[in-house]
Amino acid sequence: MRHLALSLLLAALAAPALAEPAVTPDMLQKGTDIAANWQQPHPGYDYELHAVMIPMRDGVKLYTLLYIPKGAKGLPILLERTPYNASGFGEDKPHMRDAVRLSAREWADDGYIVVYQDIRGKHHSQGPFVMTRPPKGPLNSTKTDDTTDAYDTIEWLVKNVPQSNGRVGMIGSSYDGWTVVMALLAPHPALKAAAPESPMIDGWMGDDWYHYGAFRQLGMDYFAEMTSATGKGEGVPQESADDYRNFLEAGSAGAWAALHGYDQLPWWKRFAAHPSYDAFWQLQALDKAVVQKPSTVPTLWLQGLWDQEDMYGAIHSWEALKEAGFGANNHLVMGPWYHSQINRSGDALGPLKWKGDTAADFRREVLIPFFNTTLKDRPSKPLPQAMLYNAAEKHWDAFSDWKVASKQVLKPLYLQPAFGLGFDKPAASEESYVSDPAKPVPFLTPPVDGGDRARWTTWLVSDQRPVSTRTDVLSYQTPVLSQEVRVEGAPIADLFAKTSGSDGDFVVKIIDVYPPSYSEAPELAGYQLPISLDIFRGRYRKSFAEPEAIPPGAVQEYKFRLPTMNYVFKPGHRIMVQIQSSLFPLYDRNPQSFVPNILFAKPADYQKATVTLEQGTSAVLLPIVAASSAVK
Repeated sequence: MRHLALSLLLAALAAPALAEPAVTPDMLQKGTDIAANWQQPHPGYDYELHAVMIPMRDGVKLYTLLYIPKGAKGLPILLERTPYNASGFGEDKPHMRDAVRLSAREWADDGYIVVYQDIRGKHHSQGPFVMTRPPKGPLNSTKTDDTTDAYDTIEWLVKNVPQSNGRVGMIGSSYDGWTVVMALLAPHPALKAAAPESPMIDGWMGDDWYHYGAFRQLGMDYFAEMTSATGKGEGVPQESADDYRNFLEAGSAGAWAALHGYDQLPWWKRFAAHPSYDAFWQLQALDKAVVQKPSTVPTLWLQGLWDQEDMYGAIHSWEALKEAGFGANNHLVMGPWYHSQINRSGDALGPLKWKGDTAADFRREVLIPFFNTTLKDRPSKPLPQAMLYNAAEKHWDAFSDWKVASKQVLKPLYLQPAFGLGFDKPAASEESYVSDPAKPVPFLTPPVDGGDRARWTTWLVSDQRPVSTRTDVLSYQTPVLSQEVRVEGAPIADLFAKTSGSDGDFVVKIIDVYPPSYSEAPELAGYQLPISLDIFRGRYRKSFAEPEAIPPGAVQEYKFRLPTMNYVFKPGHRIMVQIQSSLFPLYDRNPQSFVPNILFAKPADYQKATVTLEQGTSAVLLPIVAASSAVK
């Protein structure tokens, strides 16, 4: 999209009568063929586009683009606040539905004013940029944050856009979803509906930066892209296209950062000083903040069931609100999507094919009607408490009471001898593997190119057969199922293990093993499909804020929640549980010897460790239901 000058108006203009330009004697004496004040006519455009600088309470002005249908009167506003360049969200096209980004086409069709805004300090907006700027308070001593900026923006819009009805809805995914949640902490009265999609909520517990203390180092390019320039910075050039090799040869994440000049980035230095879940992380965890400052704005919390970037935030925020008694205006949706796929085509996820476009259908049939209820006084069918897609049966399930994790009834699925898996508790036994940091288990079959979007967006559904026979991966599976096993909720990994090291990671995967012959989709024959998986850093087994070394040779319990499921393991399939100690290079390697800050572990710190699992006590706890509790 061509750069727009301030207050540029793209309106349909009457075509001038054709006439030969008049030639005057002084035309060739001005020394330039560049027009003094060029204004591009746009005949036939069905919208106006305004670029404005909206003032905040501290005088900083934020760059904002307004797409307004031509002749609009009494329309609601859809607002998205972004660090990703508002100007790049649109194109110069005659029709508004083609000019706005793909995710807003249905909104344009339905009659909305669409507004995109660069957040403070990014691209064309003024002020300093702070990564996920914390709410005003101990971590932010200024008088502004993304809560006040959203409030001031909405205040300006309802007073200065006469084509609107004075009502605003907010939407956005990932970082943009985070800005929606920040707006909900003290919402403007005109904010009538909100949809945080895969929002960044808690970067340490389970969203972008860490999962239970394991650092997601493959995202380090993002640090440079976001904080090396006001606009989009450049990613880090690599010697090899294989990030498995790049990160392995660099050593620790801190060594990789030093090699690529990250000591120049204030965010990296601040980030690296807080490897544990201390006040720096706790005070900006928005699932806690939304309970402390609950809003009455109708809110739809959206998340993908296989979200490879932000699988934690939406479900945990919704659960926290429900458990605190604020469930009436909050709804949960989990679709069969990768990160932000709600805004793209949703007819498939990797090898999995759905019935129709689950994302476009949802936007049209659920999301927009939800907004229209309060933004247009257009009643729609009341939403259930929760909607979760059932990927095994390929349909949506609606729940009038989806249980939060703390209220689940769980059934242990035990690790058994000879790599068996079953609901009957076995006699005590052990199984060991050697975890070698020099040969970490890859999360994708190398070579791993972190910029390969197709592989990155679908890695959570990638076939696990390539690692299932590694000697440092323990693969337990049930006999062939004779009846279905239906799981509704968040599984819990509960491992009892000892290690010869003084630290270590535990990766647990729940996998659907397809039959060796599968006529319905031959490409899935024998496929090992991950349904729920995560990683846990052993030093945090007692406290996320105060890590402790693991006593070598002593059995310890490692208990952690896995991502939410709404799934049916069908007869003829098997359930598999895989356990390993690395997912590289997505997560940094644990040196397996205790050091104060793993980000800066030295080469000598990385040691082999023998990990021994106690069979008879170790299990995955499943929220199994006899029959679906979905509303029929």
